[in-house]
Amino acid sequence: MTELHPAGASREAASHLARWLGLAASPIFAIMAVLTAMFSGGPADMLCSAGHGLSLGGMVPMYLLMSAFHSAAWLRLMSGRPRVGRA
Repeated sequence: MTELHPAGASREAASHLARWLGLAASPIFAIMAVLTAMFSGGPADMLCSAGHGLSLGGMVPMYLLMSAFHSAAWLRLMSGRPRVGRA
């Protein structure tokens, strides 16, 4: 019978949690972008989008960019490619 070392168990749990957090980030940021677009219009939004024309400094574009940058975990899952560093 093999003995499981506590440090190995905590590393395994941390790796599992990191995988799930990586998958959760992109949809959460996309939801935040939609909610911000739907319920925006307060005084803070006027400060964030003080420019004229197309404003890339608002919260909605920021959340969409964060969602895009965090989509690598989903792309890896859909492609079936194994994670780097796994045997």
